Amino acid sequence: MMEVTTMIKYLLCFASLWAIVAADTPANCTYQDIVGQWTFQIGESGHDRSLNCTNFGSQQNPPKSKLRVTLYFPDLVVDEFGNNGWWTLIYNQGFEVVINGRKFFAFSMYKKHGKDYDSICDQTLPGWSHDIFGRNWACYTGTKGTPLTTLKYQRNSVVTEHKFTSLKYQSNTTLVGEINRSQKSWKAAKYAQFEGMQIEDMIRMAGGRKSRIPSIPKPVAVRSEHARMASDLPKSFDWRNVEGLNYVSPIRNQGSCGSCYAFASLAMNEARWRVMTNNTVQPVFSPQDVVECSQYSQGCEGGFPYLISGKYAEDFGLVLEECNPYKGSDGSCSTLQSCPRVYSTRYEYVGGFYGACNEALMRINLVNNGPMAVAFEVYDDFFSYKSGIYHHTGLKDKFNPFEITNHAVLLVGYGTDSSNPENPQDYWIVKNSWGESWGEGGYFRIRRGNDECSIESIAVQSFPIM
Repeated sequence: MMEVTTMIKYLLCFASLWAIVAADTPANCTYQDIVGQWTFQIGESGHDRSLNCTNFGSQQNPPKSKLRVTLYFPDLVVDEFGNNGWWTLIYNQGFEVVINGRKFFAFSMYKKHGKDYDSICDQTLPGWSHDIFGRNWACYTGTKGTPLTTLKYQRNSVVTEHKFTSLKYQSNTTLVGEINRSQKSWKAAKYAQFEGMQIEDMIRMAGGRKSRIPSIPKPVAVRSEHARMASDLPKSFDWRNVEGLNYVSPIRNQGSCGSCYAFASLAMNEARWRVMTNNTVQPVFSPQDVVECSQYSQGCEGGFPYLISGKYAEDFGLVLEECNPYKGSDGSCSTLQSCPRVYSTRYEYVGGFYGACNEALMRINLVNNGPMAVAFEVYDDFFSYKSGIYHHTGLKDKFNPFEITNHAVLLVGYGTDSSNPENPQDYWIVKNSWGESWGEGGYFRIRRGNDECSIESIAVQSFPIM
């Protein structure tokens, strides 16, 4: 680790830390809600990345200029002067615009009424703008030209507000047996480490309530040129063994903190450092820094890889594990300010924008660029996975009221199981963050080619800056 630290110090410069402001984003906004003409109210520019936009719009921090932009489906933006750029929806949480050398990112507006939330998709919360080099920061807010009717987001119907603080997980031997009898693709087992865990902690471990995406896009059709490129790829591929070398960092355990988005994002950056340096630099980055210090996520309650593996890594950088060792809990930012930060850039959804992904594009980018962060819907039978090629069985443990979440993990390879020649099964190889004792040494395989549990819908990648 000391050699890695020394090399990174020589490669990259120091960067300052920033103050944490906890974010809670239960907004549920779609492409249809966001496309259209927007007016950005922009504050005073010239700030650095420590800029706090919480009170933007007040008398102490008023707007200084305006910019009108029109967002077209799926990714074109045109400003009032006729300049073109690109934009993307970020799950259902907000959107990012890049035009004329500047980036604009904000979460969509919402308001809470009791246990329910109103999604106000024609407005944004105060967000951040800076140039494409991460300089010259300013605050801004966005308002869509034609006001929308406020959308009721019933959390009780998607992600309940009730916390299962008094309910504890117990492995259901009957369910495990039913899973194993009902299909031959994968084996289920009981795990001692899950026994007695609170259901709420299990929900966090599988992504957290605030990582839930009510409506996940389906994979797009494969274009002919991508089909040709995919046909030239190896029939199987695994970054853990490329000509005898392992380019994937060790398995870790996130515990009951909903920090999978951080582990998946940093695991991708760790692997791509290894790939780009031919395994001569092998960093292990700090998820705790992301949990405590990122305004682009919700700490132990969840987050999204696009905003961490890409935007946070480009805007604020990543630090090594030793700079803020993992605690698995929320808190104020305690990362050592003397630690250097390393950066990534060219972050994107595979396919170019949210909703443009498919299995062929994932394989092409996996082989050519390295492991990537993916998300998938976790059902309660997944906790019992031991080996084989997972698919959701539809069997439910009625004694453990687990709710579907979106879990972020690292895609490292793919292959085909031909043990049954009449029914070969294509699969992905995926790194989890639940420790080495779970699954196949901390990994799992899952069906490939049919968007099993939405795993082929929203892959994310970025590229380390050496």
